[in-house]
Amino acid sequence: MEFLEPAFMQRALLAALLVGITAPAVGVYLVQRRQALMGDGIGHVAMTGVGLGFLLNSSPVWMATLVAVAGSVAMELIRAYGKTRGDLTLALLFYGGMAGGVLLINLSPTGSNANLTSYLFGSLSTVSPEDVTAISILAAFVVLVTIGLRRQLFAVSQDEEFARVTGLPVRALNLLIAVTAAVTVTVAMRVVGLLLVSALMVVPVAAAQQLSKSFRATFVGAVVIGVVVALSGTVTTYYVEAPPGATIVLYAIGIFVVLTLLATPLAKRRARAAEAATRACDAKVPATRRPTDDVKV
Repeated sequence: MEFLEPAFMQRALLAALLVGITAPAVGVYLVQRRQALMGDGIGHVAMTGVGLGFLLNSSPVWMATLVAVAGSVAMELIRAYGKTRGDLTLALLFYGGMAGGVLLINLSPTGSNANLTSYLFGSLSTVSPEDVTAISILAAFVVLVTIGLRRQLFAVSQDEEFARVTGLPVRALNLLIAVTAAVTVTVAMRVVGLLLVSALMVVPVAAAQQLSKSFRATFVGAVVIGVVVALSGTVTTYYVEAPPGATIVLYAIGIFVVLTLLATPLAKRRARAAEAATRACDAKVPATRRPTDDVKV
């Protein structure tokens, strides 16, 4: 296991493992809520936090977390209360976040285009011990929320009105989902990159849905796929000079295509079996007489 010897690869693999768990764990709720692109928007906003981190000479990960959380809360409030101009406001927020991040990084004395690229597309060699510590703490928060409150979060994601009738704090849970998604973006940005993190939230979930029918099976399957592609993509980039984020996402898309090809004939087979069972059941039930059969004309 040559790739396990360098210290930077040990840190990168640990970060990739945490990303592979957390991104699909949050993504399953976003997909359920039809907010698959929310991670992409948060990634744009988090770029301003990265730029502030370089400008203020503080941790870009923690600064990006603060800015991303604030941005996610703003997005959720706009979604809940915004009317016809809500989409325009979100667009301004996304583009402004990315532009602000690029500007701040170039103004900072320690910033450079290389630093910008590593945060946009991920970089294995730049994952520091401080980054691993921050990612571990943030990942623990994401896991606790997505698993510990899975019933409440699923209820809100499935039907807000029903959840409100049952007495759940819908507004607070919606904000919690948004904040958890923001934290996940900052967890994944060192490995996958801010521009590709949304794909790791969505594609493993879509792949798991090809073979699973229940929410629990989809959740577990998505996390397993996320871990597999995150670790395999990280190991691949050790031997091949390629961005880790792009490699991980392409692996995820490849698994999605394979599972889709497998699911199509399986679905047809299940449909034929169900149709045959229905016909067999109908054949065993005697035909009932129509009311008019006993009426003499």
